[in-house]
Amino acid sequence: MNVNAEIVRRLAAPVAAVTLTLGLAGAAMAAPAAAAAAAPASASDAASSAAEARTARSAATAAVEQAEEEVVRAFRVGKVVTMDDEDRVINNAVVVTRGRLIAAVGRASEVEIPDEAEVIEMPDAWLVPGLVEGHNHTAASSGDLHDYVYLTNPGLRTLDSVDPQAGRERAHAGGVTTALLIPGSGTNMSGFGTLVKFHGDTVEESVLKFPASIKIAQAGNPERYWWRVGRTFMNYNTRRTMVQALEYHRAWTEFENGRRETAPPYNPMYHDFRALYEREYVASVHTQAFQVVMTTIDMLADQLEIRTVLSHSTFDGFKTAPLILEQGEDNVMTNNGPRQFHFDRAERRMWGNAARWWQGGVRKLAINTDGPVIPQEELSYQAAMAVWYGWTPYEALRGVTATPAETLMVDDKVGSIAVGMHADFGLWAGDPIDPRSTCWMTVINGDIVRDARDGVRRF
Repeated sequence: MNVNAEIVRRLAAPVAAVTLTLGLAGAAMAAPAAAAAAAPASASDAASSAAEARTARSAATAAVEQAEEEVVRAFRVGKVVTMDDEDRVINNAVVVTRGRLIAAVGRASEVEIPDEAEVIEMPDAWLVPGLVEGHNHTAASSGDLHDYVYLTNPGLRTLDSVDPQAGRERAHAGGVTTALLIPGSGTNMSGFGTLVKFHGDTVEESVLKFPASIKIAQAGNPERYWWRVGRTFMNYNTRRTMVQALEYHRAWTEFENGRRETAPPYNPMYHDFRALYEREYVASVHTQAFQVVMTTIDMLADQLEIRTVLSHSTFDGFKTAPLILEQGEDNVMTNNGPRQFHFDRAERRMWGNAARWWQGGVRKLAINTDGPVIPQEELSYQAAMAVWYGWTPYEALRGVTATPAETLMVDDKVGSIAVGMHADFGLWAGDPIDPRSTCWMTVINGDIVRDARDGVRRF
């Protein structure tokens, strides 16, 4: 029986003598044998060794049972749009899932379906990666998270407000499997975002990554804060908070590297920033018009060297495309929406925002709903609007799958269809970028979380 490397690793961990070349049964037998070979020198050592052997046997048995209980499914479909590194589109295809992972992808004539698999026949369906939402505010049961006091709130965390049930039904209806839950934009810094799957009964089961971003808002909404602060003070205050967090990170780094004798005082408001300055997650920035986007790029990406996501990127923000390319798209990424068009008064014409970013050379371009501003199930429709206003359909589909996954630094888990990736995908009546298409079925972690073939559909 084939098993994934994680199970083999757990089997091997209790006893060094067990190697990765052993099968499940071999590992289970080798664990007590290796424990017995230790030749204890005393009765207490013998008792301890026996206990370790029992623990090893229990761990091996549990791993075997877990492997045997993994649900295996085979989805036989008309087309798979993988969004993988090779941009494969496979007609008359089969995707096999084992547990929460994808076990096989390929043409139906080339993929062997395991005997124990539940086979789901959908020969007319398109199977595409689960859609990834990079800007969603439904982190609390209220449905719209705006919970802040100061102009910058570095200590707030959406993790403490995650409701695994919030927004789930709408997301499933639109084939959305993953979302970045962030606070609103009423102040310049509203807290840390959490990346979740729309799946699981507990917060632990739902959370994919935390921290996943720090939410910053520059201009626009924060200008209405209390006494209506201006951009000069907002930018000063935001920069000051970020620099304080950087100084805190540097102090801890010096201590960890032996250049400081005593540890700095622990500060929960700034400690989560450490991974930000290690570039392990991003700053999600509410930023839109040209002048504001320019400031975002200068302050965060250039001066503070933070991985920065320009979230919204509307109005004439596309004029900053040369600045993004100068910084490099590994440092500055664009997440457009939900406004998909801009009336340019200077040129007296309508522009499609995504199309203009693309024409400017920006390639890491994602689309968002700003949910619940736009209902979460309409993420694909936002991409369709971007195409209507001049973008290309295939890149628009990438903009709601692989690109936001890469932007949020989880593209090794979600955003594409490949062996070893999480089994998160939707089965659609046709191209998801065609507004006439409905999502028939949504699968997350290999579980069918919505099946609308004989029930209520989105459209």
